[in-house]
Amino acid sequence: MTRFAKHADRGVRSLSEEAVRESLADASLTADDVGMVFFSNATSGLITGQEMIRGQSALRHTGLLGKPIINTENACASATTAVYLAWMAVSGGACEVALAVGAEKMTHPDKARTFAALGAARDLDELEAADEDPTRSPFMDIYAAKARQFMADTGATAADFAEISVKSHWFAARNPRAQYRTEVSVEEVLASREIASPLTLLMCSPVGDGAAAVVFASDDYVRRHGLADPVRVRAVALTSGMPGGPSAPSRAIAQAYEDSGVDPLDINIAEVHDAAAPAEIIAYEELRLCAPGDGVKLLRDGQTALGGRVPVNTSGGLLSKGHPVGATGCAQVVQITEQLRGRSGERQAEGARLGITHNGGGSLGTDAAAFGVTILEKV
Repeated sequence: MTRFAKHADRGVRSLSEEAVRESLADASLTADDVGMVFFSNATSGLITGQEMIRGQSALRHTGLLGKPIINTENACASATTAVYLAWMAVSGGACEVALAVGAEKMTHPDKARTFAALGAARDLDELEAADEDPTRSPFMDIYAAKARQFMADTGATAADFAEISVKSHWFAARNPRAQYRTEVSVEEVLASREIASPLTLLMCSPVGDGAAAVVFASDDYVRRHGLADPVRVRAVALTSGMPGGPSAPSRAIAQAYEDSGVDPLDINIAEVHDAAAPAEIIAYEELRLCAPGDGVKLLRDGQTALGGRVPVNTSGGLLSKGHPVGATGCAQVVQITEQLRGRSGERQAEGARLGITHNGGGSLGTDAAAFGVTILEKV
């Protein structure tokens, strides 16, 4: 995984090359060992103009050309979609080694172009005419509405959401690949500029650039080649939205737990889609890390901080690690894998054995347009 940041002098190709090079080296493999590649990118078509062959263009100098390269686009769940397909390719026997790569270049001199690209992750045919602020993501209004409803239902406060940001920044300050590496206080979070009540600037994920890559290999391949320190995939689930039906997150999460046979309360570490701070607390309940209605208590009791029962977003999460949207799902898997391998330094969750990622993309009415979950296990 690259550093997530505003890389003024780098593009999707440069970032992808770094992530691919490091992921293959970590697995002691070369490009020749890879059978299939799944390349994730969400916004290049609207920000840089690169369409149709995004993966082939980005990976041109990696040694991967000539292999099947499948381009995946699924809003902020694009990289989890690449993970899902790479896992399917290996588990289904189409190849022994597959590579999932997620990369995004979101920064642009014209911020309105970036936010317009993010706004395209909605069903435009169904949108009612609205006066939207071109200087921010329209999804912050969606998160703000969900936050207000959550506050009404549970008694959560803006201070609770600020605590999420404080926790995320604390982790990110100890993550050398995070975008924001400065700790903040509750007072600073609450005093930062209001975006959409109750959200302030420091409760919202930033615009940034980055890439991440994940190698999938069959059990037999791992044994034959003696690959060191593998992490087992227990389940990957991907759903699409169904406005008016059970939500995409609820269906993906249920499928992942059913396929893996894992009890939610046995999860030791989680990376969740906190594009806005309230989304993290909502995710506690979605993932069944606590009883319905107990998400705020889980936070206030310190159970999702380092040393708690289930540390959440020890990378800094989308809030502070950053959210280059087409890279996020792969980055979550990288971060959980490093935790399960005991490689996270000051952020290490002691004894982590089972980890989960939670990644949503786009909006379809009141539902996520796409939602993916992975469950990973220390071997």
